[in-house]
Amino acid sequence: MQDVARHAGVALSTVSATLTAARPVSAATRARVETSMTALGYRPNALARGLATKRSRVLALAFPMGPAGLSRTSAEFVLGATEAAQDRGYQLVLWPFAADAAGPLLDVAAQGLADGVLLMEVGLADPRVRALSEAGIPLTLIGRTAQGGLPVVDVDFEATLNAAVQHLAGLGHRRIALINHAAHRVVEGHGPTIRAGRAYHRASTSLGLTPRELHAGESVAGGRLAAEELLDGSEAPTAVIVMNEEAAFGLVAELAARGIRVPGEVSVAAVVSTPAVAGQTVPPLTTWHAPGSALGRAGVDTLLTVLDTGQVPEPVLIGCGLVDLGSTGSAPVPEPAADAPRNPPTLHR
Repeated sequence: MQDVARHAGVALSTVSATLTAARPVSAATRARVETSMTALGYRPNALARGLATKRSRVLALAFPMGPAGLSRTSAEFVLGATEAAQDRGYQLVLWPFAADAAGPLLDVAAQGLADGVLLMEVGLADPRVRALSEAGIPLTLIGRTAQGGLPVVDVDFEATLNAAVQHLAGLGHRRIALINHAAHRVVEGHGPTIRAGRAYHRASTSLGLTPRELHAGESVAGGRLAAEELLDGSEAPTAVIVMNEEAAFGLVAELAARGIRVPGEVSVAAVVSTPAVAGQTVPPLTTWHAPGSALGRAGVDTLLTVLDTGQVPEPVLIGCGLVDLGSTGSAPVPEPAADAPRNPPTLHR
């Protein structure tokens, strides 16, 4: 670094700031330092720098992936966090520990391989939060527990579900159902499933609507079973909100198999999803786009604030934005009863 500083004609601290983004460096100075690094064949040694600064310059993202791996929606969170970390001179590593594997996660985190941990798929009583907090390991949640006072960023489920219900009610729908994640997610205390369900119930009852929430298996088959239950009931919904990407494919498939037009007879909207996923059905689904990239970046910023100051910033809640792909429309007009007169009687003098 001293050789680079002499070659570039700058202070040693300027070379350090260029490498670590510890403070702003002008574009011209950064270019001069990088040119000198190239000319001298300099490559920073991460291990040596870590010994000197007590920082690994690595952040860990703990994401409990299932057999299917990362979904397109989850990938947006990961990519947003990765880009934010690199912009700030850090690298992001993915730790795919299960949500209930607090012990193994703590074992790795305690080795100092990362300066702090971002947790995804957070439960209301998440054992990972308690384990890391008690060990004094800096963390930030992309999600929320039932406990307050923690550094968190999250989807604003209240605003998002309220917007979806309001949108459909504004189109004249009075029977609006929700297909949520599987029932075992509720038992496990999965935050997104529970928060979305509660927000949907509040939004529906505030408009005088009767909520109808189904928990579907997270698969195409699960979505078809949920559709059958909704459609074969005494009062089938005229609109369905789906908070379950895999089940959405099954729902649309079952509607098509029965010859039910979307949105002519039933409107369908996906929430906390992405247009890339919602666009794979026929027809494409209007979706409330999960702010994955923004939340991933906000999670890194919050974690670095915790690392640099030891303070817990205010929670960051971001709602989903509407992307209208045409799968929602006006509520169908009920057919007149068979014995009802179709035209008013003619009056004779």
